Parts: sequence; structure tokens; C-alpha cells
Amino acid sequence: MRLHRPAPIAQGPLVFDDVPVPEPDTDRVLIRVEACAVCHTDLHIIEGELPPKKLPVIPGHQVVGIVERGGSGAERIRTGARVGVAWLHRSCGACAFCRRGLENLCPDALFTGYDVDGGYAGYLVAPAAYVYAIPDRFSPREAAPLLCAGIIGYRSLRLAEVTPGSRVGLFGFGASAHLALQVARHWGCEVYVFTRSPGHRRLAADLGATWVGGSQEAAPRELDNAVVFAPSGRVVVDALAHLRRGGTLAINAVHLDGIPAFDYGLLYWERTIRTVSNSTRRDGREFLNLAAEIPLRVATEVWSLPDANAALAKLKQGEVNGAAVLEI
Repeated sequence: MRLHRPAPIAQGPLVFDDVPVPEPDTDRVLIRVEACAVCHTDLHIIEGELPPKKLPVIPGHQVVGIVERGGSGAERIRTGARVGVAWLHRSCGACAFCRRGLENLCPDALFTGYDVDGGYAGYLVAPAAYVYAIPDRFSPREAAPLLCAGIIGYRSLRLAEVTPGSRVGLFGFGASAHLALQVARHWGCEVYVFTRSPGHRRLAADLGATWVGGSQEAAPRELDNAVVFAPSGRVVVDALAHLRRGGTLAINAVHLDGIPAFDYGLLYWERTIRTVSNSTRRDGREFLNLAAEIPLRVATEVWSLPDANAALAKLKQGEVNGAAVLEI
């Protein structure tokens, strides 16, 4: 399913094309795709809210599949292994950020399904050093959302400075938040979920949320930490209103519609706002090990590849409970 020109998802901009199987040059591996989860970032790319980097492009960056073969420099990945491909396709490895372990901030980083073709396809290629081993306990459809929704949710909790026993607020409750909730509960945290959707509220309660309500409702206690998953600046302001003095708010959004003016008192008393930008391979390895240890329950809605436009349209309306996954 390829994007030739950004357009509203209601217009069905992804086209089912027949393209050659890519070749795994040098340090890359060829992967036969089994499943690819659908992400809000895909929607931002398809609708043009993120400026195009490559057209036509095959979206998708939460990919699980089987290694078919590798290039001459990819011997460490055995043929037949089940692996995952995430948003970070490659970083330079030499800049100041990469040397400090912050490859997610690399100015020359390339991203799967944006700078290079992704997983809405039968095959893709990826650098062997940037693929992940998939824990055996997860099926392909369960593992796919872990590759972005899971990893970035985990990084968001860390950047929000969540510690065991914290009171944590999750604003917006899609694929990423339903996994982050389980990680926070594993750490012994109280989790307060803010969402409008009745279906999302039921899922949050079922997964162990301490309290569920709307972003402008009064939660029973102040929050130590919070993560905003919704791409809405208005929700950022709402989240600050729930945060205690000295608390930290992490914004997990690759695109935000703009933060409206708000009273400085919501930020005063050493409250912190920070953004979450991409993730590192260390995040991915740590999270996948933790996901298997907990083990995470991954809620999915499964679609066929030709129905990618419909899956994304449902995601845009906030009607997916858990994660939408394309099975190939």
C-alpha cells in the first residue's frame, strides 16, 4: 500500500501497488512481513501534516516478519529468524548525539515508512543492526504494536520521570497508552486515565487503571507525572492542571496542533514539560524484554493489507480499541 500524494485519509490515498521485492545490499536483511501495526504517525505522513520525505512511499514502522536473506555484512541475523523493525531505520553513529547514546536525536537519522519504505507491504529491507529479536511469547499480531506504540510509551514514562509508586496520568488512550498503563502498573504506580471514548474507558479500567475520566474532570488526587498521547495542545494544558508542584509532563506526539495560551500558574512551581522524540535501540531492547517479563496484554484489531485506508480512518476517529494491525 503506497502513498503517491498526501491527502485526507477519507479520500483513500494509499494505493495497492505491485512493486519489485527489494534487495538487501551489504548490511541489510530482507524481511517477509507477517504483520504491521498502524500508528498515528502514519496518519500524519499520509495526510501531509508531516512534510513528505519520499514519494511514493510505503508507510508502516511497527513491522514483524521473517528474515529471508541478508547482505554480505548482515551475517549476525540468521535466515528464518522472526524480527521486528521500528521507526528508527538508521542513525549516523558519529555525531555528538549518537556518541552520547541519543541516536534518536541524530540530525541524519532516517525513519522507516517515511525516509525509506516501510511495512505496509509483503517485504521490506532494514539494517541488520537496527532490527529486534521478538520474544517467543508474542504472536506477530501481538508483537507488531510493541515496535512503536510500546517502545515510545516506555520512553515516555521514563522521560516523565515515573518511579515506582508514582501517581501517573495518561491523557489519550490509544495503542501506546494501553501498553504504558501496564508498564506503570507493573512498577506499582497508580494510573489515572483521561479519555473521552467509552470503549477506551472500559479497556483502561479492565487493565487496572485507578481512575478513568475526561481531561477536564477533577481526578481524585494530584499527579506526580503525566504523559500526553493525544496530538492536542488543549490536552497539554488540561494535563498541567492536574500536575503537582515539581511534577513532570512528557508530550508523546510527533505532531501537535498547537498549544493555546495558558496561565503561567499552571507551569510555575517547577513543573516541567518535555517532548518525546523518537526512541533508541536501547529503549527497544529494554522494553521488549520487559514486555515479555510482565507479560503485556496487547489488545488488537486485525485488518487485511488492502484495508489499510479503512483502518487508518477508524484510527483517526478514535474508534480503535488497543492497536490496529495489518496482517500480510
